[in-house]
This record gives sequence, C-alpha cells and structure tokens, in this order.
Amino acid sequence: MASLLSPSTPPSAIHLRRKVNLLDFSSLSTNHSLKVYGKIGRTGGYHGICLTTRAKGGIEQDVLEKDKEPIEIDVDNDYGAVGVHHVGVLCENLERSLHFYLNILGLKINEARPHDKLPYRGAWLWVGAEMIHLMELPNPDPLSGRPEHGGRDRHTCIGIRDVSKLKVILDKAGIPYTLSKSGRPAIFTRDPDANALEFTQLDG
Repeated sequence: MASLLSPSTPPSAIHLRRKVNLLDFSSLSTNHSLKVYGKIGRTGGYHGICLTTRAKGGIEQDVLEKDKEPIEIDVDNDYGAVGVHHVGVLCENLERSLHFYLNILGLKINEARPHDKLPYRGAWLWVGAEMIHLMELPNPDPLSGRPEHGGRDRHTCIGIRDVSKLKVILDKAGIPYTLSKSGRPAIFTRDPDANALEFTQLDG
C-alpha cells in the first residue's frame, strides 16, 4: 500500500484511478457505494459515475478511493447479443493439446470448421453448442508465476453434469486441480499450456 502514496498525498486519503480492480483488497474490510451523477444527455447516456470505496486494513488510516471522471454509458445498447460463440485458446503443440481436450476431457472436433484457410494450425472443439478454438500460436503471456487456483486467473468455464466423475478422470490421468473456494461443485485445472479451465456442475 505504501507504493500508492506520494509526498503530496496524505496517508489518510489515497486517490486511485481506473485500475482499482488490479489491487488486492482481500485482507481489507470494504464498504462500496456506486453513484451515478449528472443527467442523461441527448445520446441517452449518463454523464458520469462515481465509485467510492472505504476500507480499513492493517494500517491505522482509512483508505478512500474516488473517481469522478465522467464515463459515458449508452442506455440503449441492445445490439442482439445472444451468447458466447467460442473461446480462443493458445497452445504450443496442437497434438499435445488435442490429446488433453479429446482423450482426457472427451470433447469432439467440429469437422465443419476446417483450418486450412488460416495461416496457423488449430482445431475447433465442441462444448455443447459453443466451441473452443485451439490455436497453435506463440503465447504473449508468461506461463510461470500464475495462480495455483485457476479461479483467480483468466479462465474458461464449462458447465458439466457431474463434477465427481470429472474428479475421478483427472485423478486417473494425474492432472492436478483445485476445488471451488466457495464450496460449490466446481473444479479448476489447467491444460498443457497453463490455460485455466473451470468445470462447474449445473443443476437439472
């Protein structure tokens, strides 16, 4: 927290901008309030949003964050989004990834989506009515130093019927995983390229 202070900033008031979501407030007791101020303009959007968070942590002072920069919000933004079509997943070796997704997770290739028109190797895999697009491309993100629990990393969530059965499959394959921290029926694991995957059990 000390790195956020500047000589001109009193220790009892720390003003943060925009990237407040990047900070870890897990050890703080927080109280948030979200206010919309200003009037609706001619474009149908609000002129600004004010997010105020007051937290008390290990230091004696309260931490006050406030951002009053105007943010335009269009209240008429229905353009017909109906679902997630596919998720793009980068891999270093397509055959290794296909072994994981096909032989261990049991997904199927969408043969109707050939890859010969793309300048890189890959495959489309069915996940219900949606797809995972495996792409054999260089990964710009570091593979080391990622959280052990995939729920605290970027991840793709797949709905399944039986978490306990998947647990047996992963145990048999020797693939490490973690369970949901909230106690709900969900498993987090990683593919051979450290891409985080969540499998959450659906009701019904």
